[in-house]
Amino acid sequence: MILMHTQTRPIGDLLREWRQHRRLSQLALALDAGISTKHLSFLETGRSRPSRDMLLHLAELLGVPLRERNALLQAAGFAALYPQHALSDPEMRAARQAMETILAAHDPYPALAVDRHWTIVAANQATHRLLAATVAPHLLAPPANALRASLHPEGLAPHIANLPAWRGHILARLRQQIAATADPALSDLLQELAAYPGGTDHPSPTDSGLVVPLQLRLGDQILSLFGTITVFGTPVDITLAELALEAFYPADEATAAVLRGMK
Repeated sequence: MILMHTQTRPIGDLLREWRQHRRLSQLALALDAGISTKHLSFLETGRSRPSRDMLLHLAELLGVPLRERNALLQAAGFAALYPQHALSDPEMRAARQAMETILAAHDPYPALAVDRHWTIVAANQATHRLLAATVAPHLLAPPANALRASLHPEGLAPHIANLPAWRGHILARLRQQIAATADPALSDLLQELAAYPGGTDHPSPTDSGLVVPLQLRLGDQILSLFGTITVFGTPVDITLAELALEAFYPADEATAAVLRGMK
Protein backbone atom coordinates (compact mmCIF):
# COMPACT_ATOMS: atom_id res chain seq x y z
CA MET A 1 0.00 0.00 0.00
CA ILE A 2 1.28 3.48 -0.88
CA LEU A 3 1.64 5.44 2.34
CA MET A 4 0.51 8.93 3.23
CA HIS A 5 3.04 11.81 3.29
CA THR A 6 4.71 10.29 0.26
CA GLN A 7 6.75 13.49 -0.34
CA THR A 8 9.13 12.34 2.43
CA ARG A 9 10.00 9.13 0.59
CA PRO A 10 12.36 8.62 -2.37
CA ILE A 11 10.70 9.18 -5.72
CA GLY A 12 12.07 5.88 -7.05
CA ASP A 13 10.31 3.93 -4.31
CA LEU A 14 7.02 5.65 -5.09
CA LEU A 15 7.28 5.00 -8.83
CA ARG A 16 8.04 1.35 -8.21
CA GLU A 17 5.10 1.01 -5.80
CA TRP A 18 2.66 2.60 -8.24
CA ARG A 19 3.91 0.32 -11.02
CA GLN A 20 3.52 -2.74 -8.81
CA HIS A 21 0.13 -1.54 -7.62
CA ARG A 22 -0.96 -1.45 -11.28
CA ARG A 23 0.51 -4.96 -11.72
CA LEU A 24 2.84 -3.85 -14.50
CA SER A 25 6.29 -5.20 -15.18
CA GLN A 26 9.17 -2.82 -15.81
CA LEU A 27 9.16 -3.97 -19.42
CA ALA A 28 5.45 -3.22 -19.90
CA LEU A 29 5.67 0.26 -18.39
CA ALA A 30 8.89 1.07 -20.21
CA LEU A 31 7.33 0.11 -23.55
CA ASP A 32 4.28 2.27 -22.83
CA ALA A 33 6.49 5.17 -21.80
CA GLY A 34 8.83 4.86 -24.77
CA ILE A 35 11.94 4.42 -22.62
CA SER A 36 14.32 1.55 -21.97
CA THR A 37 13.83 -0.85 -19.09
CA LYS A 38 17.34 0.16 -17.95
CA HIS A 39 16.26 3.80 -17.71
CA LEU A 40 13.14 2.88 -15.77
CA SER A 41 15.17 0.63 -13.46
CA PHE A 42 17.58 3.51 -12.80
CA LEU A 43 14.64 5.79 -11.97
CA GLU A 44 13.18 3.27 -9.53
CA THR A 45 16.49 2.56 -7.79
CA GLY A 46 17.44 6.22 -7.52
CA ARG A 47 20.45 5.97 -9.83
CA SER A 48 18.70 8.52 -12.06
CA ARG A 49 16.17 11.23 -11.23
CA PRO A 50 13.20 11.78 -13.52
CA SER A 51 12.61 15.09 -15.22
CA ARG A 52 9.36 16.86 -14.45
CA ASP A 53 7.94 15.93 -17.86
CA MET A 54 8.98 12.28 -17.52
CA LEU A 55 7.46 12.08 -14.07
CA LEU A 56 4.14 13.48 -15.29
CA HIS A 57 4.26 11.13 -18.28
CA LEU A 58 4.74 8.08 -16.04
CA ALA A 59 2.04 9.29 -13.64
CA GLU A 60 -0.40 9.60 -16.54
CA LEU A 61 0.40 6.09 -17.79
CA LEU A 62 -0.01 4.70 -14.28
CA GLY A 63 -3.32 6.48 -13.73
CA VAL A 64 -2.06 8.23 -10.61
CA PRO A 65 -4.77 10.54 -9.15
CA LEU A 66 -4.03 14.28 -9.13
CA ARG A 67 -3.46 14.47 -5.37
CA GLU A 68 -0.84 11.73 -5.57
CA ARG A 69 0.74 13.30 -8.67
CA ASN A 70 1.47 16.37 -6.57
CA ALA A 71 3.09 14.11 -3.97
CA LEU A 72 5.25 12.49 -6.65
CA LEU A 73 6.35 15.89 -7.96
CA GLN A 74 7.27 17.08 -4.47
CA ALA A 75 9.16 13.86 -3.73
CA ALA A 76 11.24 14.53 -6.85
CA GLY A 77 11.96 18.11 -5.77
CA PHE A 78 9.43 19.85 -8.03
CA ALA A 79 6.59 22.18 -7.09
CA ALA A 80 3.07 20.77 -6.92
CA LEU A 81 1.20 21.28 -10.19
CA TYR A 82 -2.47 20.72 -9.38
CA PRO A 83 -4.33 23.25 -7.20
CA GLN A 84 -6.94 22.41 -4.61
CA HIS A 85 -9.66 24.94 -3.87
CA ALA A 86 -12.50 24.65 -1.42
CA LEU A 87 -15.91 24.56 -3.06
CA SER A 88 -16.67 27.84 -1.30
CA ASP A 89 -13.75 29.62 -2.99
CA PRO A 90 -14.61 32.23 -5.67
CA GLU A 91 -12.63 30.25 -8.25
CA MET A 92 -15.06 27.37 -7.81
CA ARG A 93 -18.21 29.40 -8.30
CA ALA A 94 -19.09 27.99 -11.73
CA ALA A 95 -18.48 24.40 -10.65
CA ARG A 96 -20.42 24.92 -7.43
CA GLN A 97 -23.37 26.40 -9.30
CA ALA A 98 -23.32 23.52 -11.78
CA MET A 99 -23.37 21.01 -8.92
CA GLU A 100 -26.21 22.82 -7.12
CA THR A 101 -28.22 23.09 -10.35
CA ILE A 102 -27.91 19.37 -11.06
CA LEU A 103 -28.87 18.39 -7.52
CA ALA A 104 -31.86 20.76 -7.35
CA ALA A 105 -33.12 19.79 -10.81
CA HIS A 106 -33.15 16.11 -9.83
CA ASP A 107 -35.72 16.65 -7.07
CA PRO A 108 -38.08 14.89 -6.22
CA TYR A 109 -35.59 12.06 -6.76
CA PRO A 110 -32.57 11.81 -4.42
CA ALA A 111 -29.14 13.05 -5.48
CA LEU A 112 -26.01 13.94 -3.56
CA ALA A 113 -22.40 14.98 -4.08
CA VAL A 114 -19.56 13.16 -2.31
CA ASP A 115 -15.83 13.65 -2.09
CA ARG A 116 -12.99 11.14 -2.39
CA HIS A 117 -13.78 9.59 0.99
CA TRP A 118 -17.56 9.52 0.45
CA THR A 119 -18.16 12.49 2.72
CA ILE A 120 -21.45 14.10 1.75
CA VAL A 121 -20.64 17.54 0.33
CA ALA A 122 -24.16 18.50 -0.75
CA ALA A 123 -27.55 16.87 -1.21
CA ASN A 124 -30.95 17.83 -2.57
CA GLN A 125 -34.16 17.99 -0.59
CA ALA A 126 -35.30 14.51 -1.68
CA THR A 127 -32.13 13.04 -0.17
CA HIS A 128 -32.63 14.95 3.07
CA ARG A 129 -36.23 13.70 3.30
CA LEU A 130 -35.29 10.06 2.79
CA LEU A 131 -32.30 10.12 5.13
CA ALA A 132 -34.18 11.95 7.88
CA ALA A 133 -36.86 9.25 7.76
CA THR A 134 -34.48 6.31 7.90
CA VAL A 135 -31.03 7.22 9.32
CA ALA A 136 -30.07 7.97 12.93
CA PRO A 137 -29.19 11.67 13.40
CA HIS A 138 -25.65 10.99 14.61
CA LEU A 139 -24.82 9.39 11.24
CA LEU A 140 -25.95 12.55 9.45
CA ALA A 141 -23.96 14.99 11.58
CA PRO A 142 -21.19 16.59 9.48
CA PRO A 143 -18.97 15.24 8.16
CA ALA A 144 -21.51 12.56 7.24
CA ASN A 145 -20.24 9.60 5.23
CA ALA A 146 -22.62 8.28 2.56
CA LEU A 147 -21.42 4.67 2.72
CA ARG A 148 -21.51 4.56 6.49
CA ALA A 149 -25.05 5.99 6.47
CA SER A 150 -26.00 3.33 3.94
CA LEU A 151 -24.64 0.20 5.66
CA HIS A 152 -24.55 1.09 9.36
CA PRO A 153 -27.09 -0.85 11.51
CA GLU A 154 -28.58 2.51 12.54
CA GLY A 155 -28.53 3.80 9.00
CA LEU A 156 -30.35 2.72 5.87
CA ALA A 157 -29.37 -0.95 6.32
CA PRO A 158 -32.46 -2.09 8.31
CA HIS A 159 -34.67 -0.48 5.65
CA ILE A 160 -32.93 -2.04 2.63
CA ALA A 161 -34.96 -5.02 1.39
CA ASN A 162 -32.08 -6.41 -0.71
CA LEU A 163 -29.31 -5.61 1.78
CA PRO A 164 -26.96 -8.52 0.86
CA ALA A 165 -26.95 -7.54 -2.82
CA TRP A 166 -26.66 -3.81 -2.10
CA ARG A 167 -23.93 -4.36 0.48
CA GLY A 168 -21.96 -6.50 -1.96
CA HIS A 169 -22.33 -3.81 -4.62
CA ILE A 170 -21.14 -1.04 -2.28
CA LEU A 171 -18.13 -2.96 -1.01
CA ALA A 172 -17.14 -3.96 -4.54
CA ARG A 173 -17.23 -0.31 -5.62
CA LEU A 174 -15.10 0.66 -2.66
CA ARG A 175 -12.55 -2.04 -3.47
CA GLN A 176 -12.34 -0.75 -7.03
CA GLN A 177 -11.74 2.77 -5.74
CA ILE A 178 -8.99 1.54 -3.42
CA ALA A 179 -7.37 -0.28 -6.33
CA ALA A 180 -7.37 2.96 -8.33
CA THR A 181 -6.19 5.34 -5.59
CA ALA A 182 -4.29 3.24 -3.01
CA ASP A 183 -5.87 5.50 -0.38
CA PRO A 184 -5.33 4.20 3.18
CA ALA A 185 -8.38 6.10 4.48
CA LEU A 186 -10.58 4.18 2.05
CA SER A 187 -8.99 0.91 3.18
CA ASP A 188 -9.92 1.80 6.76
CA LEU A 189 -13.46 2.61 5.63
CA LEU A 190 -13.73 -0.73 3.84
CA GLN A 191 -12.61 -2.57 6.98
CA GLU A 192 -15.23 -0.72 9.02
CA LEU A 193 -18.07 -1.35 6.58
CA ALA A 194 -17.17 -5.01 6.09
CA ALA A 195 -17.55 -5.51 9.85
CA TYR A 196 -21.18 -4.39 9.79
CA PRO A 197 -23.82 -7.15 9.67
CA GLY A 198 -25.82 -7.64 6.54
CA GLY A 199 -24.70 -10.57 4.43
CA THR A 200 -22.12 -11.05 1.72
CA ASP A 201 -19.05 -8.91 1.25
CA HIS A 202 -19.09 -9.52 -2.50
CA PRO A 203 -21.66 -8.81 -5.22
CA SER A 204 -23.90 -11.72 -6.10
CA PRO A 205 -26.06 -12.46 -9.14
CA THR A 206 -29.46 -10.79 -9.07
CA ASP A 207 -32.68 -11.33 -10.96
CA SER A 208 -33.53 -7.63 -10.68
CA GLY A 209 -32.42 -6.72 -14.18
CA LEU A 210 -29.35 -5.04 -15.60
CA VAL A 211 -28.34 -3.09 -12.48
CA VAL A 212 -28.37 -3.68 -8.73
CA PRO A 213 -31.22 -1.55 -7.39
CA LEU A 214 -31.52 0.01 -3.98
CA GLN A 215 -34.76 -1.47 -2.64
CA LEU A 216 -35.76 0.73 0.27
CA ARG A 217 -38.60 -0.01 2.67
CA LEU A 218 -40.60 3.10 3.49
CA GLY A 219 -43.64 2.30 5.61
CA ASP A 220 -45.53 -0.49 3.88
CA GLN A 221 -43.97 0.26 0.49
CA ILE A 222 -40.70 -0.71 -1.14
CA LEU A 223 -39.01 1.95 -3.26
CA SER A 224 -36.79 0.64 -6.03
CA LEU A 225 -34.02 2.98 -7.20
CA PHE A 226 -31.01 2.75 -9.49
CA GLY A 227 -28.10 5.15 -9.48
CA THR A 228 -25.93 7.03 -11.95
CA ILE A 229 -22.63 8.80 -11.26
CA THR A 230 -21.55 12.13 -12.78
CA VAL A 231 -18.02 13.51 -12.55
CA PHE A 232 -16.45 16.69 -13.90
CA GLY A 233 -14.72 16.20 -17.24
CA THR A 234 -10.94 16.74 -17.47
CA PRO A 235 -10.56 18.45 -14.08
CA VAL A 236 -7.19 19.96 -13.10
CA ASP A 237 -8.29 20.92 -9.59
CA ILE A 238 -7.99 18.21 -6.95
CA THR A 239 -11.34 19.02 -5.34
CA LEU A 240 -13.18 18.70 -8.65
CA ALA A 241 -11.26 15.57 -9.62
CA GLU A 242 -12.40 13.91 -6.39
CA LEU A 243 -16.02 15.09 -6.52
CA ALA A 244 -18.79 12.75 -7.70
CA LEU A 245 -22.52 13.39 -8.06
CA GLU A 246 -24.69 10.33 -7.49
CA ALA A 247 -28.29 10.58 -8.69
CA PHE A 248 -30.96 7.97 -8.02
CA TYR A 249 -33.86 7.31 -10.38
CA PRO A 250 -37.08 5.37 -9.78
CA ALA A 251 -36.94 1.88 -11.23
CA ASP A 252 -40.73 1.70 -11.50
CA GLU A 253 -43.73 4.02 -11.64
CA ALA A 254 -44.86 3.15 -8.10
CA THR A 255 -41.53 4.42 -6.72
CA ALA A 256 -41.77 7.56 -8.84
CA ALA A 257 -45.27 8.26 -7.52
CA VAL A 258 -44.18 7.89 -3.88
CA LEU A 259 -41.20 10.22 -4.34
CA ARG A 260 -43.33 12.80 -6.14
CA GLY A 261 -45.83 12.63 -3.30
CA MET A 262 -43.12 13.34 -0.70
CA LYS A 263 -42.14 16.64 -2.29
